[in-house]
Amino acid sequence: MIKSILCPIDVSEPQENRPLLEAASQLADLHGAKLQVMTVVPDYGMSVVGQFFDKDHHDKAIEHAQQLLHQIVQEVLGSKADDAANHLVATGNAYEKILEVADTVDADLIVIGAHKPDFKDYLLGPNAARVVRHSKCSVYVVRE
Repeated sequence: MIKSILCPIDVSEPQENRPLLEAASQLADLHGAKLQVMTVVPDYGMSVVGQFFDKDHHDKAIEHAQQLLHQIVQEVLGSKADDAANHLVATGNAYEKILEVADTVDADLIVIGAHKPDFKDYLLGPNAARVVRHSKCSVYVVRE
């Protein structure tokens, strides 16, 4: 039984989120599951680049990502769905944080978007492929 669906989105690519959020919402409705929408912001504090940002830059980035998450869900699914969903923002490497959050919220299903791979993706592996390979729960991949 599916009780919790995690849907990671990239708030910097809002046009790509519509089919992904619609699929996740339909699956959540079908199973009576809780929709957990998340995004990941980079951790600038751990790199050499981090020294060039204000100390409160990370907090501002998290707050801005949270606002964008709500805005995107409202635009695609409506305010009622936005109110019902959990909104999560993590900091770090995308695929690692998606897997970590999936464990934390006891996700039964991850609904993730995938794009047509570039040559570099064959060498490094895109986030969706890594999530599929390493996830403890089922993963539903939504193609462009």
